[in-house]
Amino acid sequence: MDQADILYVVKYYKDSRGKSPFWKWLERLKDRKARATIKVRIDRVERGNLGDCRSLGNGIFEIKIRFGPGYRVYFGFLEQAIVVMLMGGSKKTQSQDIERAKNLWVECKNAYENQNEKTFG
Repeated sequence: MDQADILYVVKYYKDSRGKSPFWKWLERLKDRKARATIKVRIDRVERGNLGDCRSLGNGIFEIKIRFGPGYRVYFGFLEQAIVVMLMGGSKKTQSQDIERAKNLWVECKNAYENQNEKTFG
């Protein structure tokens, strides 16, 4: 099966307070065109197009969005076809964002293993 033949279910991680770090980040972007570009990119992921994506280790992946200050979206896979969006950032904050994404991923996997349905939105 070709990578493009895989459809993904995209979910958004929610922390213990029920907040999604990804949506919080996206909503805080002042540039409406940037928000729209990122949303289109997520739509492509659902259709199986991961695009400019790389593994960061420990189950974390980074999507580069070539717009504005070099936006990044961090995610992980649960099971074979569930993509969990963790958070976003930019090239400027990349190092800190990767560390935070790794921590969120550990929290996400623990919640998933404990079957906490409130973890996803």
